[in-house]
Amino acid sequence: MTLLSLWRSRRRALWALSGDVSGAFGDLGTLLPYVIAATTLGVLSPQPVFVGFAIGYLLVALLYRAPIAVQPMKALGAMILVGGLTAGETALAGTTLGLVLLALAATPYLGRAARALPQSVTVGLQAGLGLMLVALALKMMATGWWLALPAMAALGLSWLWPRGPWALLVVVAALWLAPGDTLPAAMSATPVGDGISLTSVAGGVVAQLPLTLLNAVVVAAAVSHSLFPGASARISERRLAASSGLLNLVLTPLGAMPMCHGAGGMAAHYRFGARSLVAPLTMAAACALAALQGDAIVAWLVAIPTPVVGALLAFAGIELTLRKRLFDARPDCRPVIAATDVATLIGGALVGLVAGLASERLRRHLVRRRAGGAPPRRG
Repeated sequence: MTLLSLWRSRRRALWALSGDVSGAFGDLGTLLPYVIAATTLGVLSPQPVFVGFAIGYLLVALLYRAPIAVQPMKALGAMILVGGLTAGETALAGTTLGLVLLALAATPYLGRAARALPQSVTVGLQAGLGLMLVALALKMMATGWWLALPAMAALGLSWLWPRGPWALLVVVAALWLAPGDTLPAAMSATPVGDGISLTSVAGGVVAQLPLTLLNAVVVAAAVSHSLFPGASARISERRLAASSGLLNLVLTPLGAMPMCHGAGGMAAHYRFGARSLVAPLTMAAACALAALQGDAIVAWLVAIPTPVVGALLAFAGIELTLRKRLFDARPDCRPVIAATDVATLIGGALVGLVAGLASERLRRHLVRRRAGGAPPRRG
């Protein structure tokens, strides 16, 4: 090997490493809003929250050896944000969801149900969930376009050089330029009540479970197979359900935030350069370091301007929406994708699933009529 070829090989390896490190932080736009809300409102303590994410990313690095996301559960996070769940209720809801996911993973029915789901419906769900992220991102960026637009421009370089450290540079620049902040008043306020209402817990579980099964199991498996084909043999619906269930069953009783493997998070990691287990290992180390900082880490999180977090979230949503299968779909499947997409955007993943399955059934009926009774191909 010549010196020139050796230099080129090392340069490619260094570039790949920088992409993995950058991609490790690509999902901050999804993670930060919920973590900041839960910790600054006094519902959860930052140390167990970040320990939970550190263990979660370490687990996926060892189990999947790919940049599988570990995200807060969005429905439960939203309920925490509006004051609907106390720390005890959050722990009980997370433990319950962990038990349900492990039970489903232990049966063959989860995989069968996922394989029975038409591709047109899966693609529509992905696109709808992506647009939901974009809609949230636009609201966040609207609080300060003068910060959001430069952040978007910097992140846009990922379209030209996908494995550059753009997400990491944006976060570092945002922290450097942000004014010095003290801990928010909520941190020193009296923590919220820690009573347990079984009604609140049941409401949180019912709201979260369909979203987890669809976005963090079925759609996440499809996205991971598309983005990381080399790891597809290690990633399945049952394994994703099992790892999510294990994390919640073990860690949420200890104060961690309920977690899952969101499809949007995988798209965000990939968009900003993550390709290997280096990315989840990097994120595990960063979360462990954050846990060691204690309450001081909340000041750092709050210091990241909301428009910058929105810019990160926007790119995650765009990546999830504009998948290759969206453009490769057959013409007769596109109305099904559109119906699923719009229904998901308006009513959430469960409404999108119902609308998509109904649209797919109608499509098959129309195709069968045109073909004179011959069985139609699946969308």
